[in-house]
Formats: sequence, structure tokens, C-alpha cells
Amino acid sequence: MTRHVARYRHLLAALFVVAFALSQALLWWAYYAHGVKPLIGDEAAYQQTALAILAGGSWMPGTIWPPLQPLLLAAVYAVCGPSVLAVQVLQTAFLILCGALLRDLWRHLGGSVAAANTAAAVFLLSPVTAAYAQWLWPEMMHLLLLLAALCLLARAPARTPSFVAGLCIGLAILAKSLLSPFWPVFLLAFVRRERPRLLLLPALLFVTGIGLVTAPALWHGWREYGQPMIADSSSYNLWIGLTDHWRSDYVLDRGGATLPEFLASAPTPQQRNAIYLDKVHALVAERGLARIVADQTGRQYFRLFSAKTPLLSQLPGRACAGYLSVYTTSPWLTDTLTAASNFFHVLVLAGVAFGLACWRRRPDRLLAIIGLFIAYQLVLFLPLHVKARFLLPMLPFLCGFAGSFLAALRQRGSPSGTPSVALTDAIALTPPRLALGTALAALLLFLAFAGPALDHLCTG
Repeated sequence: MTRHVARYRHLLAALFVVAFALSQALLWWAYYAHGVKPLIGDEAAYQQTALAILAGGSWMPGTIWPPLQPLLLAAVYAVCGPSVLAVQVLQTAFLILCGALLRDLWRHLGGSVAAANTAAAVFLLSPVTAAYAQWLWPEMMHLLLLLAALCLLARAPARTPSFVAGLCIGLAILAKSLLSPFWPVFLLAFVRRERPRLLLLPALLFVTGIGLVTAPALWHGWREYGQPMIADSSSYNLWIGLTDHWRSDYVLDRGGATLPEFLASAPTPQQRNAIYLDKVHALVAERGLARIVADQTGRQYFRLFSAKTPLLSQLPGRACAGYLSVYTTSPWLTDTLTAASNFFHVLVLAGVAFGLACWRRRPDRLLAIIGLFIAYQLVLFLPLHVKARFLLPMLPFLCGFAGSFLAALRQRGSPSGTPSVALTDAIALTPPRLALGTALAALLLFLAFAGPALDHLCTG
């Protein structure tokens, strides 16, 4: 029996390696085989900033984008020359590390080995996530740092891991500044429930780590603009989010067109923010808060959970439906990537719906932090401008719950398989829970696929 189980696990590992290699081959072929895919949107800004840094320019030339991604690109280019390929290889290594960290994190959260392996496999095999390694957005670096911090905090709080976790969170803020208001929530990892108290020294080292890596950027903001800041485009993103019209991104997208207007509206960040906040206040006064909340609720989550992922948005397709057609893939490759992307998107959304509904284990501090992080993201993107790529910071955790459910489902359906104690303790496949999971899955899949039909895209 033991030998049979070992052979089965080796077979699964071999199948995963083959599937991952095939997925990567398709993505690399799509990017390079028919002409290199051009950079889009913020990718071009990060590239230009990195090249300017190498030429002696400022490492923080503005307040729209945080500095870590251009600094990473500049560091790679300083060693390898201005090669996007070198960045893609490095970020592919980041992707694999993210999968390994997700597996480790889910084991610490009480998931079985099968659940952790399934979560990591779904995350790594999905072209929805793997394609980020080939783009110059900061999502992959940000995700790696976030997962690394959570894995460190999952251990018993000690001085060195706490300090390194703080460094990771600080760097994650420098990659995507939307994490800035959330970082104090990580201090819950240092609270002890049995005797309510804060582990003071590890918590202090954690905060010190954050402060050390963010201090240069905050000092730069103070010196240049009279305010300790890393990046602040919140008023701009709020205005764009409140004036979006479509349930899919890149449909008559106004973000790129409005940014020059925002930057030209005033010479300082404070003045620009004040101007656009006045516009927001006028819009709220005109339309009413209740109507705005209803409109945002009926639009933003379609954009966030959209099955038209950033990969699909860049494949050949109709511009009226939000396709940029910057990849020049052949029809068979376009169809293959579309089918694979849709399959894994459905698998993750349906899996997390059932995983959450069937989750029975009482949340510990770390799982509470993850839950609050997801809630923070969902609340944050109700008013702000949303693109489908903003789902990525939540995807590892969605894959985790999906992995737990899929592992439980697989072991339940195996005539000879006996679910592990960790698995049965975490997942309860009872009829009421499955009914709740069905309802939640239907909602998420409706958000994923119904947006274009509700907007009547390409029907005029």
C-alpha cells in the first residue's frame, strides 16, 4: 500500500512538471513567436523610469507609481543590459517561489498536504497567474513579498523572522502602495489569545523592518512635496472609479487619457488631490451617495472577478469588448490560451466558493489576517478604479480554499482513500454547506462572465 501511494504521488508530481512546462511553453510562444508583445499601460512607465534611473535620473521621479518595480528593472538592466527577457526569467523564478510559499503557508494554516499541493498546483498551472511573470507590472514582486511575510509570521513570533517579515511588508508597500493603510493589521500576528497581550519585542522589530525600507521614500516625499509619502494617486483612481461606465476593463478605457489631465491640473500632489477630491464631492452631491454605492456595487465586482483576465484582454479580439490585440497569436493559440484561462478561472472561483462554504475550522490569527486582507481589498475596490489584474493579490488565498475543497472532493470520491485528519477537520462536505457553496459559486461565476452581456458590448 505504501509503495502504491508513493508511485501515485510520483506520477502526480511528474504530471505537474509536464503540465507546468507545457503552460510555460505556450505563454513564451505567445509572447515571442509572432513578434514581441509590446508593453502596455503602466508597463511602459516602469520601463521608462528604469532606463532613466540607469541614465542618472531620479529613483522617484513622481508620485503616481511606487519605486520598487523600476528599481528592480534598473538593477536587472545594470547587470544584463536593457533586456525584458532577463526580467521575465527572474519573475518566473518569483512565480515558482510564490507557489512554494503558498504551499508552505497553507500547511501552516492547517491544510493537509494534499490541499496545500493542490492549491500550489492550481496557482502555478493557471495561465491567469503565470502570465504575470512576463509583464513588467509589480504584481509578481508584490505577491512574493506578501506571501514571504505571511509565511514568516506563520511561525512562532521570533525576533529575526519578525524583522524580516517587516522588511518584506515594507518592500511590498514600495511595490504597491495600496497596502499602506493595511499594514497595522499584521500586528494581530503578535497578539496572544490565551493571555491577551502583544509580544512587544517581535512586534517592535516587525515595525522597525517596515520603517527601515520605507524611510528613504518617505523622506524623499517630505523633501520634495512637504509630506511623507511614497505614492498617492488615490484621488485620481477614485475619480476614474466613480466615472467608469462598463463592467469590463479596457472598454473605452479612460485611465490613460485622464492621467495627463490629472498631472497637468496642478504643480503639486496636494493641489492635484484637492482638485480631484472637489470633483468627487461635486459628483456625490449631484448623483447622491445611495445611487453611487448602488452603481459601484453593480459594476466594480464584475470588473474585479471578470473572466476576461489581463492575459485574455491582450489577446486578439474585438476592441468593443475590451480586447487590446497586442499579442499576435495564431487562432489556435488564442483559442487554447482562452480555454485554459477560462477553465482555471472557473476552477478557482467555484473552488473558493465551495471551500469557504465548507470550511469548518475556527480561524486562527493568521487566517483572520488573510480574511481581513480580502475584505480590505473588496471594500477598497468598491469606489476605486478596478482592473481585473487587481484580483492577483487575493488569488493565492482563493487557490488555497479551492485546493482544500478539491482535495477533499478527490479523497471523498476515492474508494480506497481515507481523508487525512487535517483535511476532514478543515472541510465538511455536508448538504447545507454544499448548497451554500453552490449559491456562492453561481454568484462569482455570474460576476465573471455576465458583464459583457449586461453591458450589451459589440451589439451596436
